Amino acid sequence: MQRSRIVGTGTYLPERVVTNDDLSQQMGINTSDAWIRERTGIGSRRIAAPGEATSDMATAASRNALDMAGIRADELDLIICGTVTADMPFPAAACFVQAKLGANKAAAFDVSAACAGSLFALSIADQYLKSGAAQKVLVLGAELLTRVTDWSDRSTCVLFGDAAGAMVMVPETRPERGLLSTHLHTDGSQTSILNIPGGGSLSPYGPEVHEHRGQFIKMNGREVYKHAVRNMAASARAALEANGLTPDDVAWVIGHQANLRILEGVSERVAIPMERFFLNVDRYGNTSSASVPTALDEAIEQKKLREGDILLFTALGGGLAWASALVRW
Repeated sequence: MQRSRIVGTGTYLPERVVTNDDLSQQMGINTSDAWIRERTGIGSRRIAAPGEATSDMATAASRNALDMAGIRADELDLIICGTVTADMPFPAAACFVQAKLGANKAAAFDVSAACAGSLFALSIADQYLKSGAAQKVLVLGAELLTRVTDWSDRSTCVLFGDAAGAMVMVPETRPERGLLSTHLHTDGSQTSILNIPGGGSLSPYGPEVHEHRGQFIKMNGREVYKHAVRNMAASARAALEANGLTPDDVAWVIGHQANLRILEGVSERVAIPMERFFLNVDRYGNTSSASVPTALDEAIEQKKLREGDILLFTALGGGLAWASALVRW
């Protein structure tokens, strides 16, 4: 049976580092490093430079992934970008990436699944590769969330950072290797607990949107936490069961780096100790769809992964949309 596998990864992080102490001084409200760390596990985040766009970050991450894979951009058949912060409402951020890379043969489009975007994109790429419709696919998660963050809202502005992550995928014919399965889920009845309410066809940009700061991320943190822990854990268990594996078989969990407390809740429910969760949320914050591919890339860079390791991916974002995937490395 033909599967797909990841043969290259790459990351781009903006140069500017903003610590919790920096935020406390800039925000001028009762926010301290201890308050942020206790609730989120986050110590710092990256913020893109003025004029830097989502596609710029995605292109830089892509070049790193292509270099690792030993594949030229003009060999790509498909570029899929998970993002909710594209350069503009249309065309897709992936179109800009295609042009900047010179990937002239590749079809390119975006996937909007918020923080689960890179796993939704991974699943789509997997289907193209398994069917033989594509041979070389670039999967991206790229977000410039600090431009849609309300810096007067302490409950959200401490969470988010900017980043891009890339994965190059090709067919895999070895039995039981590569991407074993993906699992996608949505609960559209929960759209109200995490969204950007302004700027779409329902509430076009105008004075009322700006008056209510509707152009920024709105989140019911308590509800998101509850759904994230329950659904990420359930999807992770479903991935293991689908492949006849147990939590003890998992070498590493590459989870969405939303909040350390969420990951701790998932760890408890899935019965995989936190020592096997790869973490970078303390340094980069919640980078939405970029968090899974950047965490994977960093785990590779740190030589954490061994051939044959079982990797469990899991993420949840606005929609609500959540996903899991299982890989034998």
